[in-house]
Amino acid sequence: MAGSLIKIDEEIVTSAVASVTLTGIDSTYDVYQIVGSNIRPASARQLEARVTKSGVADTSLNYDWAYKGMYTGGTFVNESGTNQDSFFIYNSYEETTASGRGNGLLMYLFNFANASEYSFFTLEQTYLHSSGALGGNQGGCVHTVASASDGVQFLWDAGVNFEEATFTLYGLKK
Repeated sequence: MAGSLIKIDEEIVTSAVASVTLTGIDSTYDVYQIVGSNIRPASARQLEARVTKSGVADTSLNYDWAYKGMYTGGTFVNESGTNQDSFFIYNSYEETTASGRGNGLLMYLFNFANASEYSFFTLEQTYLHSSGALGGNQGGCVHTVASASDGVQFLWDAGVNFEEATFTLYGLKK
């Protein structure tokens, strides 16, 4: 796989910001990948994402998502939503706000540059609980509008800021 990931954009958060946007998606690649690491909010909130159209986040009620939530300190849960104004990525509880306990995620983006298809992605997300238990989600999301998307915006609900994070967008070489 060496040489098959081409870095398109990277955003590194080192001071408080309300949102992070990765751009540069076009028809050059069929599939894009986003890697997120050390993702920490200022306070416990819910991480969400939106697609961008011409660089602007789409806030319409056209986001559907479903996940299997996994936690070594508890049970599995099913989570889903339809006709939402964003994709739910995961809840960040108090343990993830402490330095050294940031979250990670891996997303694969499909049909983003195709104006006649829905944009969608798969997601794997992980975190380390303060008890030492591991948790995360695995699932997918779809933006139910047949139009091209050129990026992804990440934000916390209720206007909470990012404390730190690194998000990197890659194109998967054809």
